[in-house]
Amino acid sequence: MADEAVRRRCATPAFGTVLTEHMVTMTWSAERGWHDGAVRPYAPEPVDPATAGLHYGQVVFEGLKAFHQADGTVAAFRPALHAKRFRTSARRLVMPELPEALFVDAIRALVDADRRWVPTEPDRSLYLRPLLYAADVSLALRPASTYRFVVLASVTENFFGSSGAPVSVWVSTRYSRAAPGGTGSAKCAGNYAGAFAGQREAVEHGCDQVLWLDAAERRWIEEMGGMNIFWVTRGRNGAVLVTPALTDTLLPGVTRDSLLTVAHELGIATRESRVAFDDFTAAVSRGEVTEAFACGTAAVVTPIGRIRAGHGEWHVGDGGIGPVAGRLRDALIDLQRGRVPDPRGWLVHCG
Repeated sequence: MADEAVRRRCATPAFGTVLTEHMVTMTWSAERGWHDGAVRPYAPEPVDPATAGLHYGQVVFEGLKAFHQADGTVAAFRPALHAKRFRTSARRLVMPELPEALFVDAIRALVDADRRWVPTEPDRSLYLRPLLYAADVSLALRPASTYRFVVLASVTENFFGSSGAPVSVWVSTRYSRAAPGGTGSAKCAGNYAGAFAGQREAVEHGCDQVLWLDAAERRWIEEMGGMNIFWVTRGRNGAVLVTPALTDTLLPGVTRDSLLTVAHELGIATRESRVAFDDFTAAVSRGEVTEAFACGTAAVVTPIGRIRAGHGEWHVGDGGIGPVAGRLRDALIDLQRGRVPDPRGWLVHCG
């Protein structure tokens, strides 16, 4: 970033606070479909107090990143998969599905417009936030007939900062994130608002994040607050990377999918399965779980050092990032920043 004013604003880019100077907007209506797409200067959206999305929660969003590449170009990481999940989320909330090509074009257009904001520092990136909300000015209790699509960008460090320090998690048995048949597998605004109470409970117990169990039995490990969870166990033939199997109560993370793919290619055994929390902590106590980490677009790969619940506390390994997590994190970052070949076409170059 050559502009000195941009450099000053980005000196300490707390997550989601340093917004760039442009945004993409587009409208959908039952009569015209998707129309009036444009890149324009960043500005407040004109929202009437009776806008349907404010009242009934028809709001879905995504989060992805663009990275400065080793060859000097800029590329977004896996926008097509984010586009697919965006469509799935919209479908679950009875909203119009934005074609994947339009989604990717919007990402490329915004990154191109704000290219000077893409940081070159190794622990920073351009975070992109596509958003779709119901735009009817009506209190009628029904799906809207008009919608607004917006894409914002912000300069950011990793969600937990660049130190690589481990995080601690609190296992919530008082609150639930999602129930079967609900919206747990959709990236919709209400999921996050409903999770704030659990996150606050975690902080009150001296932890950084909440770990959710299933709503029906409060027994099975699902995901963390805004990110997926992995751990490493000792197998007969070496380390095994484990993560909860996807159900309609878990968000299918793009980073989760990427790590499973990379692990397979690195020869690391993987297992997606339903795991009871008590079985997990027993394995931790026996030393069979050697590493645990959170993963997500914002969190990347962050080690979990301590797990707390109402009936106990457990420490994983030495608390730092383990060899498997470290290897996966390095491989993922190398892919995102164009330091290694991209045979899968995960990077989409912008500008």
